[in-house]
This record gives sequence, structure tokens and C-alpha cells, in this order.
Amino acid sequence: MHEARVIQLDRGFPLVLLEDGRQVRCKHATALVKGEKVRAVIGDKVLIDALDEADIAQIAEILPRERVLVRRDPAERSQAQTLAANFDTVIVAHPLAELNLNRLERELVLACETGAAVVVALTKADLADEAQASKAAETVRNIVGTTAAVEVVSETDAASIEALRTHVPAGSMAVLIGRSGVGKSSLVNMLAGAEVQATTPVRETDGKGRHTTVNRAIVPIQGGGFVVDMPGVRGLGLWEAEEGLAVAFADITELAQDCKFRDCKHADEPGCAVRAAVEAGTLHPARLESYLRLHNENAEQQLKTAEAERIRARKGHPRRRK
Repeated sequence: MHEARVIQLDRGFPLVLLEDGRQVRCKHATALVKGEKVRAVIGDKVLIDALDEADIAQIAEILPRERVLVRRDPAERSQAQTLAANFDTVIVAHPLAELNLNRLERELVLACETGAAVVVALTKADLADEAQASKAAETVRNIVGTTAAVEVVSETDAASIEALRTHVPAGSMAVLIGRSGVGKSSLVNMLAGAEVQATTPVRETDGKGRHTTVNRAIVPIQGGGFVVDMPGVRGLGLWEAEEGLAVAFADITELAQDCKFRDCKHADEPGCAVRAAVEAGTLHPARLESYLRLHNENAEQQLKTAEAERIRARKGHPRRRK
């Protein structure tokens, strides 16, 4: 047996890096763990069997994961889908000129749920003027508070790229997430200091990019650690994200401690400190609406999961791992 790490994952055989520096392909990334089949993901530490005559190894075991990025499986609504494992930082890439606060808040919940450090990278700042960049950065900083660092990144500003690099020091790994077309591949190239990911030009009609990355790969950062460029995903359904909600919406979490009832839904209950803050103008109504929407989505997912578990238990099937 040899210990290795999954450094590239696509529709073919996953590529793993052995401790001696060799890179080898492995048979389909599925391991039997406590009677359940679990698919290996980018960043996983694994044990592989000896190479066969075709220089193809077999993943025999997935070692315990220190941290995972999880969403609700878009194909199996009552199942979780693990996207990456064993990282230290989550970088949320968001286009500065196209702020979608609802999307950003959702991304922050998923990022905060991992327990990793979180950084919001406002990309494509070179497409905006200074006033627009300053306003966007202020808006995002007001939302994240102390939950995440915020960096405004421009392809034409080397200092902004270096500032982002400092969040991924040597020996650490970051996962880069964001929807398609936000400039993640360009950001990876800037961090790596080389053209390691294919990019497509921005459309002149609307200034938007197109999806480029089709696999997951660990890329070394110039003078720093490593980054995983994740393919853009449209669906970011929450999965058991109570902690992520509490951290990403720390302002509401703090206010809720002063609510009259511990189980306050922040609707029409008497003595609701959160609603009082909205009425006083210290909490924006849209912020509360976003929190309630995500909170309810997470609660509904938990109910569906519990029902699916009851059905599986009746059929004699164990709960599936993330």
C-alpha cells in the first residue's frame, strides 16, 4: 500500500501524487468504507494498491477527511455531494461589477460550514472604475463583517494579486469556488504566475466570460501553497449548514440572542430582537429575507433527509456518507 493524494479529478481515471513525487492514474475513485461505497474527491488522501502492468493503481482506502466542502446533490436531493477535501481556505470568487448578494450569501454559508478560513475575491476589477470598485468592496465588507477577508483583484494590479496570495501560504491549500464565468481560471493563472488553466475572452456584448474549467485540479501557487480550481456550479443547495448559517449571518445570530423566545422564527413573535433591528433601520430587510430563505431551505432539506433515512432504514440500508 502507498499513501497518495488526489490532485486531479475528471471523468477519466483520477491522478494521484505519491509521497515520493510520482504521479499515477488510478482506477475509478471508489473505495469501500464501513460497508459503503464512497467516491474519492480532489484533495483526498488515499491508500493505493501497487501498480499493475498498465501503470494503473487501485484506490483501496480513503483516509479520514480533515475538512470537506459539501452541497446537496442536485441529482439526489436527499444525499450530500462532497466537492473537495483537506483544504485550509475557501476563496469565493465573485465578479465586482455584477454583485449578486443572494448568490454571495449562499456561497458564504457553504464556505463557512467547512470551518476553513474564507476569502471573498472580487474579480475583474479592471472592468470597473475606481468608484464602482470602492462601492462594491464596501458593500461586501459590510455583509461579511469579520467572517471573511475581502480582496479586490485586478489582472492589471500586481499588488492585488499578491494580496490574495498571502491568504494561501506555503504548505496550505485553498479551494476556489464561484459560478461559471466569474474569472476563476484567470485568477488561478494569476496566482500560479503561469498559464496553467485555459481561459476564454470576455464577451464584448455583456462583459461576461464563459465556463472553461471542466475538471478539478490542484495547482501550485507562485511563492505559496496550492489552489483547487472548481468547475463553476449553478446549484449550491445547502446540506446540514446550521453552523455555516450562524457564521455567515453572524449579525443576525448575535441579534437573535436577545429575542424573547429561544426558538424565535423572526416572523411575528413578540420580543423579536431581529425584527426590532429591521424596524430601527440597523438591519436591512433584504439581509433578513436572505437569511430566512436559506434557513428554511436548510430546514426543509433536513426533513427530506430524515424521511429518506427512515425509508432506507426500513429497507435495511445504512446511511450514505458524504
